[in-house]
Amino acid sequence: MPLHDTVHTVTERIRQRSAPTRGAYLQQLEFHARRDRGADRLGCANVAHAFAGMPANDKLRVVVQKAPNIGIVTAYNDMLSAHAPLQHYPDLIKDEVRKRGATAQVAGGVPAMCDGVTQGTPGMELSLFSRDVIAMATAVALSHDVFDGALMLGVCDKIVPGLLVGALQFGHLPTVFVPAGPMTSGLSNSAKAKVREQAAQGLVGRGELLEAEMAAYHSPGTCTFYGTANSNQMMLEAMGLHVPGTAFVNPGQTLRQELTREAARTVLGDKGTPCPPIGRVVDERAIVNAMVTLLATGGSTNHLIHWVAVARAAGLVIDWDDFSALSAVVPLLARVYPNGSADVNQFQAAGGPGYVIRELLDAGLMHEDVLTVRPGGIREYTREPQGTADQRLHWADIGASRDDSVLRPAADPFSATGGLKLLSGNLGRSVIKVSAVPPDRHVVQAPARVFASQGELQQAFQAGELDRDVVCVVRWQGPQANGMPELHKLTPPLAVLQGKGYKVALVTDGRMSGASGKVPAAIHASPEAHAGGPLALVRDGDVIRLDAVAGTLDVLVDAAEWQARTPATVPPGLLQDNARGWGRELFAGMRRNALSAEEGACTWL
Repeated sequence: MPLHDTVHTVTERIRQRSAPTRGAYLQQLEFHARRDRGADRLGCANVAHAFAGMPANDKLRVVVQKAPNIGIVTAYNDMLSAHAPLQHYPDLIKDEVRKRGATAQVAGGVPAMCDGVTQGTPGMELSLFSRDVIAMATAVALSHDVFDGALMLGVCDKIVPGLLVGALQFGHLPTVFVPAGPMTSGLSNSAKAKVREQAAQGLVGRGELLEAEMAAYHSPGTCTFYGTANSNQMMLEAMGLHVPGTAFVNPGQTLRQELTREAARTVLGDKGTPCPPIGRVVDERAIVNAMVTLLATGGSTNHLIHWVAVARAAGLVIDWDDFSALSAVVPLLARVYPNGSADVNQFQAAGGPGYVIRELLDAGLMHEDVLTVRPGGIREYTREPQGTADQRLHWADIGASRDDSVLRPAADPFSATGGLKLLSGNLGRSVIKVSAVPPDRHVVQAPARVFASQGELQQAFQAGELDRDVVCVVRWQGPQANGMPELHKLTPPLAVLQGKGYKVALVTDGRMSGASGKVPAAIHASPEAHAGGPLALVRDGDVIRLDAVAGTLDVLVDAAEWQARTPATVPPGLLQDNARGWGRELFAGMRRNALSAEEGACTWL
């Protein structure tokens, strides 16, 4: 199937727009690739320090026998259920590479915070910027400069984008990403959401709510809804940076252990030829492939920020217009919570990433002429891994969808267009995840109620002040104001209001990730209010029209009056609170330097 015209046009637009920065990036990559290997190039004292902690046999291999040395960057901690299984991965990897005459070292660890723990707390204001901290920590780890390849161990929200941004600074290294898989299914996501809504109404107490939450989040592994963490894994498969089909195999399975070993084999390559360097794999075609699969699966809106940053790290410049153009032609192939009732385990059982990639390739909606970490290219990612009795891996064809309520072919999709939509108008530019929103809620027009924090909105809800048609504007939530936290705590009360039959929407310069659910939410409003964006002009009672069909977001105020208004400013006490406690003082420079959401909220450009 020839490549779809729009996919071709967007890719060419990115290539042309990025020519100067991509050219400079590749020039730097080639400079580093031409150097002698680290153990031969560095001074004797440097080499001695690098390998002093190694077993004697490994020292002999890397220094005398000139064996490949693989750097492991790990996001392991057991605060994150998704990362707890990573604890013993380095031992598996070292054992596997030794079988192939190579060596491996844990080059460094990176921080990894759990958004589920910090939701609605000041700690969430460190969340987005932790991505750039992770990128810097990855660079610190690899700066030892004695590695012939790298393995990135991480799964969740900011962790994978941060590892990827950091790894791309060492684009000359062959690099493979190594996930841990989702926890097994517990209490369904829809049942959990129902209890949350009941708690928001005071119908159940803390005991019942805690019981439901712990039944949903119950064991090691990634959370089972299709938020940012699981969207990460889908996109890495589409970019060819995983062992094929490794994303959603549960922790603890023999197959999962063998896939981890296969990652070590993959980075070393076949017959002494390593897999391609990551800076070559991640080109404009790979970035577009990731964008397409995000749209086709109704993935997390966070990636309209993160993948802009990832692209910039590879010298590529993308923007929300690129996402919008692709969304208009990419069909929605998956229904996974909150874009449906299934969880990621059901998604995997129905055919998983391999099914989605095959359908998109066959429909001409993905680039097939791309490099991946595997010699068979992106077609290898259309099959699923299986283990045999002797633990040897093989990959099998997926065939038809095993559950067409979860996965459908490109010829018969859930929707003809993707799950995300760009909105623009006199309130700036924002994005909305439409795949989970009922069609009769795609257009909302109602008076505004303006809030300075999600806490204020929750108080108004509890007081019964929002029992009406209303567009809730929550401002001062952008990168420069307070680090752009996710506002998940708003989903239950807004869902309750919508359930009562009211026309309800949210407009904010904050984030909602993949969990905005069925409530229309125009998020990432850019420029943010604190940077002079138009949300600073909105007043209580202004009528706002959110139209996800036409792709517009406007306040219906006379143009002359709108232009004459004086922007509101962040309440002084709030700005001070945003800067104190929970380590927020240390992130002051990041808040000052952060670019807009549409520019990836980057703090390093």
